[in-house]
Amino acid sequence: MKRFSFSSLMLVLGLLFIYAPMLILVIYSFNASKLVTVWGGWSIKWYVGLLDNIQLMGSVARSLEIACYTAVAAVALGTLAAFVLTRVTRFKGRTLFGGLVTAPLVMPEVITGLSLLLLFVAMAQLIGWPQERGIVTIWIAHTTFCAAYVAVVVSARLRELDLSIEEAAMDLGAKPWKVFFLITIPMIAPSLAAGGMMSFALSLDDLVLASFVSGPGSTTLPMEVFSAVRLGVKPEINAVASLILLAVSLVTFLVWYFSRQAEERRRKAIQQAIEEGAADSWKQPDVRRAPVAETV
Repeated sequence: MKRFSFSSLMLVLGLLFIYAPMLILVIYSFNASKLVTVWGGWSIKWYVGLLDNIQLMGSVARSLEIACYTAVAAVALGTLAAFVLTRVTRFKGRTLFGGLVTAPLVMPEVITGLSLLLLFVAMAQLIGWPQERGIVTIWIAHTTFCAAYVAVVVSARLRELDLSIEEAAMDLGAKPWKVFFLITIPMIAPSLAAGGMMSFALSLDDLVLASFVSGPGSTTLPMEVFSAVRLGVKPEINAVASLILLAVSLVTFLVWYFSRQAEERRRKAIQQAIEEGAADSWKQPDVRRAPVAETV
């Protein structure tokens, strides 16, 4: 009988510590009582009530919109920064540029949010833009923050690529921009997807930056939840959080499923190629075993 080791015990306790609160939240989202801490039976009225909560659903839609914009912009800017850091090895100010790219990773969000707030106020006084803080300013702030993560992920992938493939394409007459879009981008596609999903999650979860650069009518979901929790947790918050967990779980499952299917197809293709190569080798005659005519 296999013994339950200490490492297995710590693994189980760690998983419980992470996922037990989520499970409790989902269970209490079906609580019929208005008091979150008092169980009043099973009910789905809080999920139905979300359709009537215009303010909460508006903040959810606003957060998803900003997160999508942030993911696209952060992937574009982060990829360009990573390409410069990995492929342009010598230029003046390279060390400074690398430090500026990775600075948001170690900079406290309070400092970043305050500096962006002062920047937007100064720009409004000088050039008249932005006239008011809203979705655009939140998008700029989130892009500034998330592009650093994308740059780190993509640069790690670019350093692992074999440059001989790109050099061979350019030797055959391909332009640098064509090599970048047709060869480099497909090879770093997994890192781009990872950076995009990370940027989407970070933007959807951000509270500090959005609190500094947002204005009236641009409240995001974390801001709405934080303001509601300060007055007491409402059952609608549990319902929204449960729906977000369901959506994240569904997307994660779909990514895992399609990745597994692609891996299975690749493995079958490799196996089929090996079998076809072995069959062709058996069909070819062995020249070394051909009979040699005897000389008289």
